[in-house]
Amino acid sequence: MKLNIRLTLILSFCLINGLLHSQSKDNYNMWFQYLMSGKITDKSTLTALAQYRSFDLAYDTRLFLVNAYVDYEVVENIRPAVGAMFLVLESYNADDSKKIRYEKRPFQQVTADYYIGRTSISNRLRVEERFLSNPDEFMVRIRYLISVRIPFNKKGEKEKLYGILKNEIRMNVDKIEPFDSNRITAGLGIKIGKNSALELAFINQLETGKTSNYGFIGFRNSFDWRKKKQQ
Repeated sequence: MKLNIRLTLILSFCLINGLLHSQSKDNYNMWFQYLMSGKITDKSTLTALAQYRSFDLAYDTRLFLVNAYVDYEVVENIRPAVGAMFLVLESYNADDSKKIRYEKRPFQQVTADYYIGRTSISNRLRVEERFLSNPDEFMVRIRYLISVRIPFNKKGEKEKLYGILKNEIRMNVDKIEPFDSNRITAGLGIKIGKNSALELAFINQLETGKTSNYGFIGFRNSFDWRKKKQQ
């Protein structure tokens, strides 16, 4: 119990401290996300999300994306998947005018999950082919994400809170400078229903010569679309 309290305090401090220091233009960034997953069969799941990022609290658009993928469990806890993403990217030029780019991004990934006690650890390796416009550009990028989900309830109790820790490194395959970015996330999940949760987090993204901080608000739902077996 004491360990869970310490973890809660540490995650809360990271979130509050990050938000308090996100006070300049390009660091008033917000990240809003809705994610849903639905079981199609015993071994396959459809996951889809919509995401909006802004330079300010909500109005100055930075990025909008939608994506979806289907995975299949080939062996226990190992799930390859294929999917696609569409993005609208908005950035500022030197004269403070907006530059808009569109991106189509097919991707392939494999996810491996395991547990240490009741703490779940997920590893995801993703390869994505990026087709960008304005100007036309093609890139291949590799991403590795490790996600840790820490339950804060005692064993046997109903889950109400959980901790979130993530780190993702992204590398370009076809560029002289392979490093793209590294993204660290720390936050809290709040269960608001049997199959839904609200998540609040602080995200730090490090790029070459630049660091961005985000306040994250996310909502997730899970569904079961499997056909019920006839009695």
